[in-house]
Amino acid sequence: MQKLVHVAVAVIVRGGRVLIARRPDHVHQGGLLEFPGGKVEAGESVQQALVREIAEETGLAVPLESLEPVIGIRHDYGDKQVFLDVWKTLAAEGEPEGREGQPIEWMSPHSLQDEDFPAANRPIIRALNLPGNLPITGAMTSWENGLSRFTSTLPSLKSGLVVLRAPDLPSKDYRKLASGALAASVGADVGVLLHGGPELLKVFPEAAGVHLPWREAEGLSERPVAADRLLGMSCHNADQLRQAERLGADYAVFGPVLPTASHPGEEALGWDEFADLVSTAVIPVYGLGGMNPNHEAKARASGAQGIAGISFWWPSDVS
Repeated sequence: MQKLVHVAVAVIVRGGRVLIARRPDHVHQGGLLEFPGGKVEAGESVQQALVREIAEETGLAVPLESLEPVIGIRHDYGDKQVFLDVWKTLAAEGEPEGREGQPIEWMSPHSLQDEDFPAANRPIIRALNLPGNLPITGAMTSWENGLSRFTSTLPSLKSGLVVLRAPDLPSKDYRKLASGALAASVGADVGVLLHGGPELLKVFPEAAGVHLPWREAEGLSERPVAADRLLGMSCHNADQLRQAERLGADYAVFGPVLPTASHPGEEALGWDEFADLVSTAVIPVYGLGGMNPNHEAKARASGAQGIAGISFWWPSDVS
């Protein structure tokens, strides 16, 4: 059995850009781009390893307390198994230089391409380009009512994405809702994720992507949408998280973490079990169920991308 190599990875952010290096040609995965970092040595915490590695590789000084968890990724390269322990800092001090002869540069997260990085880095790129909270639309009595609520609430939206969920609407009404919501979101610079099957993207190719409920995802054997569209999935147990990974989902929502009024009587995971299950995921995961903005930091400390939900942004009264 191969030993798991624990690698500390740093996402160093400054002015909205991320510090990226190129791996030397002679090393494992040589020639590809990478985030700074290195092996965690015996007796070190991951944060201590990052402070040391960043100083050795780039000359930057990173305050230990500025490091925040991003994602943990287990990956089998065939010749090597690694656990990438990814942390972010916005407080690196100094001007970076490639102290090991490696080229380095500041890059926009949106410009990072999967094929330029080792395979295990794909979830990091996704995590950097996903928001910390994922709003989901709630109850609506008709597509007109839902569209009115959506457009009136859109200006207050602090996320770059929203899941347009309306399971009680007939298919033809959902498509009317989607048409209006997509038009309204253009000026607000918000991406709309359609909720349902992947065929929705054939009707609305301008959508940011599609979010699959389990009933749509369980029978699939491969990613059903193009790489330039986001794929999300609702998950409620570890097996469903594995299916999301097999499908190449860009994120999953997972819960319920806490009891929620929308699903009374459904057993909640609790934060400890949520953190344990998220630690095994290799895609960004949002906590779902009973979430409010005060839970975002707790979710991130538990290894999640952030929170997803309805109640923290959607008007509660239905008329």
